[in-house]
Amino acid sequence: MSGVLEPVRTGDSMLASEPDANDDERDPVEGGSATKGVRWDGLMRSGTNARRQDREKSFYPIFVSDGNKKFSHAGDFVPLGVSRDAVDVPAGLTAHWPVRSDGSEGRWQLSPTKLTDAFAQGTARVGSRLNEFAMLSFSYLKAGQLAKIRSGEIVVLGRDATGALDLAHADDVSRVEVPRTIWNRQSHSAADHGSSLLRKFIPSRAFPFPKSLYAVEDTLRFLVLNKPNAMVIDFFSGSGTTAHAVMRLNKQDGGHRRTISVTNNEVSSEEQADLRKRGLRPGDDEWESLGICDFITEPRLAAAITGMTPDGQPVKGDYKFTDEFPMREGFEENAEFFTLTYEAPLRVASNREFERIAPLLWLRAGSRGRRIDDLTQGWEVADSYGVIADLDQVEKFVHALSDQPEAVVAFVVTDEDRLFESVVRELPEHVEPVRLYEAYLRNFEIESGRGAR
Repeated sequence: MSGVLEPVRTGDSMLASEPDANDDERDPVEGGSATKGVRWDGLMRSGTNARRQDREKSFYPIFVSDGNKKFSHAGDFVPLGVSRDAVDVPAGLTAHWPVRSDGSEGRWQLSPTKLTDAFAQGTARVGSRLNEFAMLSFSYLKAGQLAKIRSGEIVVLGRDATGALDLAHADDVSRVEVPRTIWNRQSHSAADHGSSLLRKFIPSRAFPFPKSLYAVEDTLRFLVLNKPNAMVIDFFSGSGTTAHAVMRLNKQDGGHRRTISVTNNEVSSEEQADLRKRGLRPGDDEWESLGICDFITEPRLAAAITGMTPDGQPVKGDYKFTDEFPMREGFEENAEFFTLTYEAPLRVASNREFERIAPLLWLRAGSRGRRIDDLTQGWEVADSYGVIADLDQVEKFVHALSDQPEAVVAFVVTDEDRLFESVVRELPEHVEPVRLYEAYLRNFEIESGRGAR
């Protein structure tokens, strides 16, 4: 069997970055083991035809790394009459054989090639306990369990720290797991996976006390694991760890979650003192270039997506734990950065500043597809929404919306109740009407009505 089993989106259940220290349920035994009710069968053959001589080519070493006990590779089969002690073991690895509890030599269920494929797919795994002959046990998913994964009866929550699939029956994952009050995991260390990780993406820049990427990732799983199209809003985004973690989750299960990260462009107190001595003030280009957003958040997220640092160098290092891959590979994501400004209500209402609020409308409509930046013809329809200011062209506007099945919002620019209601009656049923600008501009007016907040 070749290829990779795609993760299946499931209910609210946390996929931990690494097993707890006292978690023993992953240890397979010769007869098989269950994790979250899913059976993993022992890789060593039991019952009939289980001896080495019964199938010569199924007696081979499995090499496991000494440090993290991860699968390295499967060796060639050893012919009958040749001692397993004659096999060379590469440095840093340990050879594990199908040695039975009575000391006799057995055989594995899979060929070396099929076992290698199984480990790559996450459908085979290494046990954590040695038997009396210092041999680790191994387990794998048989055809019946694989069929249940494909049918959805068994769901894939992701992968564990070793790369094995984390599985559960679909009926068991609809419940919400309550997170523990205290988490104590190496992956949640802010020093190792916050500050140090951030320096990989923006090597020459520093940010105080960034959170561990993996701690935020694990937290988000409680809320959005079964919501592949969730919108995650971070009002104090700092270095952008939340957006980065959402990208990781999307890669793991093929989700399309989006993030809105909001931060100011504040300059640290130490830098402010130095800048003021040089006669600089907020709003000056040099001052703003050292702000949190311009100096940290934006370049960090750009580096995470592209896999390239601001200096144009590939990001060094690998992501750890749940999903391990080189950081230089980046993510199949996109990002757009906006600066919040303050505009005069009358200018906005008369369409003289439409391009300034165009990003807000695009975000309101789901931030998908093309953005409408120009309204000079009086109306426009994009992938997910439309905007009309010239109500004499309602017929053309409605026709264009009807031809765009993915359009879900229509922004109607009018101060007249009667005109707005007449447009709403003509809109397709799948399109939500939103009135501009009266309701929007009230949020920006000061009490005296003489400016904008």
